[in-house]
This record gives sequence, structure tokens and C-alpha cells, in this order.
Amino acid sequence: MIKQTVAVLSFLTLPAFADPAIVQNVKVSKAANSYTFNVTILHTDKGWEDYADIWRIKDMDGNVLGERVLAHPHVNERPFTRSLSGVKIPDGVTTVLIEAHDTVTGWASATKTVQLP
Repeated sequence: MIKQTVAVLSFLTLPAFADPAIVQNVKVSKAANSYTFNVTILHTDKGWEDYADIWRIKDMDGNVLGERVLAHPHVNERPFTRSLSGVKIPDGVTTVLIEAHDTVTGWASATKTVQLP
């Protein structure tokens, strides 16, 4: 009986039951030599133990072009939008990927592809 209880409790704590952070929407604007990204994330933040903690911009080769650290959980704000300004995009890059991370499941496998203005 003890082994069964431990097995069930272990199974219930697996991160497989946690949901990944989802990039719902991205708005991009350009001013002079840099871009501003407004990214909307959906995640069922539960508090400090499970929350969306960062999103990033990558080129199609996987190079990170910018990151926005999310300093706290957004338990009462779902979805939420946060901005990152002053992002320098190399010449020739016309498309980027936006991906989100949370403290339990890590980087989400689903990304949002965005054409730059």
C-alpha cells in the first residue's frame, strides 16, 4: 500500500500536468534602427512555483535577438502583454520567432513566427 501511495503521489507531481506558456499574439513596430515587440502570453500562473518567466525573440537560425524577463507571476492577469523596446535586428532578417518559457515546463515547443514590418 505504501508503494502504491508513493507511486501515485510521484505521478501527481510530474511537470507533464503543467501547461506551457503560449505566445498568443505579437505586435511589432519599427522606429529608426530598432524594433518594439508587444507580446501577449497565456499561461495559468499559479504563483512563484509555476509562472511564465521569460519570452525571447530568435532569428530563423536560432540566434537570440532579445529577451524579456518577467519578474513576477501574473496570477490575476490572463493573458498578459509585455513589451521589449530597442531590439536590434540584423540586416537581412525579415522573420523572427517568439517563444515563451515557464518555470515548470521550460521553453514551450510552440512558437509564433512573425514577419517584421
